[in-house]
Amino acid sequence: MLQKFDPRNKEIKVWVGDQLYDRDEARVSVFDSVVQGGDAVWEGLRVYPEGVFLLDRHLNRMYESAKALSFVDIPTVDEIKAAIKATLEANNMTRDTHIRLTLTRGRKITSGMDPRLNQSGSTLIVLAEWKPPVYNNDSGIKVITSTIRRNNPSFLDSKIHHNNLLNNIQAKIQANVAGVDAALMLDYFGFAAELNGTNIFMTKNGKVYTPYADACLHGITRGLIMELCVEHGIAIAEKNLSLTELYNADEVFCTGTMGELTPITHIDGRRVENRSGQVLLPTLNEHFESVKAKYCIPL
Repeated sequence: MLQKFDPRNKEIKVWVGDQLYDRDEARVSVFDSVVQGGDAVWEGLRVYPEGVFLLDRHLNRMYESAKALSFVDIPTVDEIKAAIKATLEANNMTRDTHIRLTLTRGRKITSGMDPRLNQSGSTLIVLAEWKPPVYNNDSGIKVITSTIRRNNPSFLDSKIHHNNLLNNIQAKIQANVAGVDAALMLDYFGFAAELNGTNIFMTKNGKVYTPYADACLHGITRGLIMELCVEHGIAIAEKNLSLTELYNADEVFCTGTMGELTPITHIDGRRVENRSGQVLLPTLNEHFESVKAKYCIPL
């Protein structure tokens, strides 16, 4: 499912560093750490008329990721919120908007891996685009299992939301070659971790399951869905999920800022068929829609 260019994005303003630039003028230095080694952290934010959805949770995750990577001179929460507000106002965006919020370690005095070469502070990028949810939540998506395994804390902790996404990109390439929408990535032990860009859930006999957040990103939307299940008395558990369990699930769906809640209709060519007759995804979608305004942060 290839995203298409929206002509409204041709003239957008982008925040880089400490000011706004026209789209064609927005850039970072070739000495910036994001260029030198993918050394940056990021968040995907969605804008609704009521504000930015779950903004505080996203910013908290960004700060924790930056701290884990020993970033210095991190902008304050108020400074980041002001940059987001200025960007949205400059583009007159109040809905159907996705923000790619990036914080790099900043510019180096000379190329190299050593963070001590970064002596100018971090670089903040706010890229807001007209972009409704990327998946069709009615028709759903098809996925295949990737041979590329998801990182675990032995190598690179998935709880750091970093810009080095090559293993996810490799998995997506496999999905593209197979002619499907996304790739399911397994953990080191062969259990399901997540899709190449979203978290995964399944339902079986009236209960919701999702993988442990060991090899998968602890997604913001993922966490909210788990909270909504508890709040509304829907049984939910984190557990190791094998492919066999996913093949035989009643429902499988993915969650994320880019696509909200999206049904997965096929896994490795096998149709997801509901044999128990118990349907939970429509109810979860209703609960999700009902709390959007509540969790939006106005700027």
